[in-house]
Amino acid sequence: MIALSPAYVGGVQLGAYATGRLLRAPARDRLLHACSTNADHLDSGRWDTLLTSALMVEEPMELPYALLLLAVLGYAEYAHGAWWTAGVFALGHAGATLLVYGGLRAARAQDGTRSAVDVGVSYGFNAVLGALTGALPAGPVRGLARGALLAIGARPLLGRGRTFTDAGHFAALALGMGVSLVDYRSTGNR
Repeated sequence: MIALSPAYVGGVQLGAYATGRLLRAPARDRLLHACSTNADHLDSGRWDTLLTSALMVEEPMELPYALLLLAVLGYAEYAHGAWWTAGVFALGHAGATLLVYGGLRAARAQDGTRSAVDVGVSYGFNAVLGALTGALPAGPVRGLARGALLAIGARPLLGRGRTFTDAGHFAALALGMGVSLVDYRSTGNR
């Protein structure tokens, strides 16, 4: 059995520590910007950033978040396999990024938003978390869990100070739940 989750979480965390220690602030900022899936990069055909942005975080993850990420990805990998987990993560990361990008283009976003640093693991994490709701017992427990997660994901969108990443987190969560519907419908376990 392949164990990608510990290698991925450890690699992202180690990379964040290394860039923070080995690079001065201007060089580190240039690297993060170069890996970012911002609208300016996507408009200019920098589709490689859909991969590079998932490998970087702006700061090392706080231990509780890193452990939660490892637990969710690790459980998904244990329950469904490494390729399923990687596929859902990639779908959530790329899918939410492209939905946000489309929204920013439609809204004719300002320069600061269009060129913002947008890297991290959170879209993929939200997608895998959403997809795992399909593993809960069918009925009220699963419905309540999905409703609660969607409410938590929508809350930042309703307040002032919301950002495009709030929309991305919600989109990734919804994409993951969509995967769970497709995945579990095929077995009759909705």
